[in-house]
Amino acid sequence: MAYDAALAERIRNLLAGEDGVREKAMFGGLAFLVDRHMAVAAAGSTGGMMLRIDPGRGEESLGEHIAPMEMRGRTMTGWLDVQPEAISTDAELEELVAIGVSYARSLPPK
Repeated sequence: MAYDAALAERIRNLLAGEDGVREKAMFGGLAFLVDRHMAVAAAGSTGGMMLRIDPGRGEESLGEHIAPMEMRGRTMTGWLDVQPEAISTDAELEELVAIGVSYARSLPPK
């Protein structure tokens, strides 16, 4: 298992009451899909997570331990790389997961 299993469990617990949630191994981590759209993932390489956001609000979501997601040297618009320090409390994780779920639910059905 390449991702942080404890983080995946914390995310799983937050999404337990949500409809349309599915887990899928992706990008070396464990993704949580909402209505077939990826919302958040326990990242494989960092111990943190990938967070899906509205591409128009990316800059306001950045912080000391939250940066634009980069894959293979390319910035991924609409995705943030959230380091473990930014989600050390349940309240911090809950706030960020809610952002990902909200945005995933706003997307057209697949």
